[in-house]
Amino acid sequence: MARMLDGARALSADQFLLTTLIVKLAVMAVLATMLVRYRRFRHILIFERRGWLDRLVFTLALGLPLMAGVTARLLLNYKAADLSLEGSFIAGLIAGPYAGALVGVLVGVPAGIAGEVIALPFAVGCGFAGGGLREACPKEAIWQFTPFVFIDLHKHVWGMLRKLGGGWQLWLLLAPVALELLRQALGARFGVARLFYPGADLGTPSPLITLVIVLATVLAVATPIKIWNSARIEHRLQEQEKLLLAAKIEALKSQINPHFLFNTLTSISSLIRSQPETARMLINKLSGLLRRLLRSQEHFVTLREEMESIDEYLDIEVIRFGPKLRVRKEIAPETVDVVVPSMILQPLVENAIKHGLSRKVDSGTITLRSWRDQARLMIEVEDDGMGFLLERLEQPMTSGIGLANVRERLRVIYGATYQLTLASEPGKGTRARIEIPELTVAERITA
Repeated sequence: MARMLDGARALSADQFLLTTLIVKLAVMAVLATMLVRYRRFRHILIFERRGWLDRLVFTLALGLPLMAGVTARLLLNYKAADLSLEGSFIAGLIAGPYAGALVGVLVGVPAGIAGEVIALPFAVGCGFAGGGLREACPKEAIWQFTPFVFIDLHKHVWGMLRKLGGGWQLWLLLAPVALELLRQALGARFGVARLFYPGADLGTPSPLITLVIVLATVLAVATPIKIWNSARIEHRLQEQEKLLLAAKIEALKSQINPHFLFNTLTSISSLIRSQPETARMLINKLSGLLRRLLRSQEHFVTLREEMESIDEYLDIEVIRFGPKLRVRKEIAPETVDVVVPSMILQPLVENAIKHGLSRKVDSGTITLRSWRDQARLMIEVEDDGMGFLLERLEQPMTSGIGLANVRERLRVIYGATYQLTLASEPGKGTRARIEIPELTVAERITA
């Protein structure tokens, strides 16, 4: 500790001020980063329409740490923690004039108690200044204000001259500059005992030192806005990814419905002349199943609901094949409420009938199984049909719409956490197994 104090004494007044300003920027960046990690605070930043409760939460979340910083300056002489001007202005700029004024009150009260009588009205004025600027300029212009505003300064000046009052980035830059210069003037006029200001230890700071102080103030305002805007952009990207995911799932689901309808109509057309009553019954069953599909706009359903859809589909196939087709279910009771992608089993069942049982001379059985294994859902569709040779096993996965659609939907939804495997033996049948992580009802994606 003694060495640190000796090191501080070894610095000149200018060097000590520069170090203080750098630490102040770091303190503001750390505070902004910590606040944006909280979900409620981030929600307030994302949505421009804020109720009084949101504004109060924003004010307290920002104002209380800033109030603690002013207290640290008064008690510990830690000048880098005093962000009263920047904090009040930012609060007004983001949440409106009253929020800015309230933050100004919070940071001004400790200083006022210590005898700095100008601190409270000045901080409140900074809050109103930020709020007034918020009311005047477009909201997106505020979020575009960054620490790199000086790079395109000439463009902002030209934009303001060309549009006669436009160029909001320049106004956002000039506001903290004007407030800092006003603080320097008031401090020099009434003394540091009435209003704290950076550079007070230097007496009358040089123009270069004043420029550095003003630059630090602008950066302390722009840095949290940049950090918070990055969080807003990240949220928008996440929302767009969700919308894209929902669109992909909807497109894949829309693809499987015509495929299923086409195959079923083909079956009905083959029965119209030879078995008209059976064809009429199939049409009734098909209309009921299609009505169910049209009513459902959800991309995810419980396994119970999915099995109900499979029952309706199998009713059609049982009518078509008669006693030749048998269905057996081995569904674990603890799996019926697990959420699965809708219409994920119908292509597997259809594939088992089309490629496994339709070529079989005698009767055949389709077995549906489900069980849980370490927070993962296992589903199997097995037939005792003709099966595939080893070299032809991958053909159903790469050709046709059904299984390829199932695999693509699982890939889009679950990424690398799913498995879809086929196992087959000629003359004994084929087994398709889906392994997916369990989803809760809250994680359903709706259109």
